[in-house]
Amino acid sequence: MGLFDFFKKKESTLQEQEALDTGLEKTKDNFLSKITKVIAGKSTVDDDVLDELEEVLVTSDVGVSTTLKIIERIQQRVTVDKYINTSQLNGLLRDEIQKLLAENNSNDFSSFEYGDHKPYVIMVVGVNGVGKTTTIGKLAHKLKQAGNQVVLGAADTFRAAAVDQLQLWGKRVDVKVVAQPMGSDPASVAYDTLRSAVANGDDVAIIDTAGRLHNKVGLMNELTKIKNVMQKVVPGAPHEILLVLDASTGQNAIEQCKQFTEATAVNALALTKLDGTAKGGVVIGISDQFKIPVKYIGVGDGMSRYLQILSRSFITSRISIGKPEG
Repeated sequence: MGLFDFFKKKESTLQEQEALDTGLEKTKDNFLSKITKVIAGKSTVDDDVLDELEEVLVTSDVGVSTTLKIIERIQQRVTVDKYINTSQLNGLLRDEIQKLLAENNSNDFSSFEYGDHKPYVIMVVGVNGVGKTTTIGKLAHKLKQAGNQVVLGAADTFRAAAVDQLQLWGKRVDVKVVAQPMGSDPASVAYDTLRSAVANGDDVAIIDTAGRLHNKVGLMNELTKIKNVMQKVVPGAPHEILLVLDASTGQNAIEQCKQFTEATAVNALALTKLDGTAKGGVVIGISDQFKIPVKYIGVGDGMSRYLQILSRSFITSRISIGKPEG
């Protein structure tokens, strides 16, 4: 069983497994090639091996504090088991990472059941260029495939391109998009979107928001206003605040997570572009540092590519996302 098999789902098809393997190739190659160098010529997991493994994890953007936690756990396993050879290190590392992800993902996202929430409201936040609008489009596509009626709200009114892109995705996946002219009040768009959702009996409403990382006060005020306005239509909305991060930016993704979690009550994370980076360790670091479920990882291009989900059962395939086609 490979180091990154915790991203897989038992009931996945062979095609899905192969697509995920291909998507994670850079991350796996980066990780495994470094580990191979660490254990070269060694027979047991000793202090030298652990020191080098620590360096591998840090340089793979796992983060210092999370790396130290993983190393400490492996040290404890080595002490208890007395003798662990280097051939067992792969499995040992995988087990400890799985446990860490399970501890931090307190919710199980293996289904689309939203309880008594209808419409279920998702507010999506994140900086420009991380794949936020594309994630929304692919999420809407999968939700519709699952039998849900979906509406999108183009509340990123500061960029005309953002509204146009969301409307394009709306046409491609055949879902309604509520939009207003560029420069309109984002809260007004969110309000209209939820009124439309309630009137039409929609199951899910997904609200896009401005993708700029301005000062924390401005960010907080804007997101708070959007939330307050939505709650006038749907009490308790938004039910999910999804922060989208670009995994290829490594430690910058962690800084963005810090900024947004300080500004609003983010309760779910999506990491995109894992197929184009060797910095996949950032998934582990973010999950551990912020104690927020990393619900989705994006690993491919086009409508048919996959977004995997991290859950208590470790990773359950759920949503198909990637870069826009064409």
